[in-house]
Amino acid sequence: MNKKVNTLLFILGATLFNILVVIVAGFLLLMLYARLLAGVLPDAAHGWAFPLIFIASIAASFVVYRLVLNKIMGKIRFEDYFDPIIKPRRPPPRKNG
Repeated sequence: MNKKVNTLLFILGATLFNILVVIVAGFLLLMLYARLLAGVLPDAAHGWAFPLIFIASIAASFVVYRLVLNKIMGKIRFEDYFDPIIKPRRPPPRKNG
């Protein structure tokens, strides 16, 4: 496989991983809310809880995604296997030697 195919597969895999992390984090936070806070808070608070759980699950997925990506970047040299998504418009300046 060439670098462009590797890049496309990496982006697709990373997107699916990120969606999966959002779903799992949302489910875990919802379960945590149901166990700890649902009985204590008034019913009016439930309307605010679900959007906050959704936002917290997105934030948690960002943190998990960055940790996993940093771990992968420490093991793999991306330049060897992946094509840059955005290429520079102009070539870098030449150094006069």
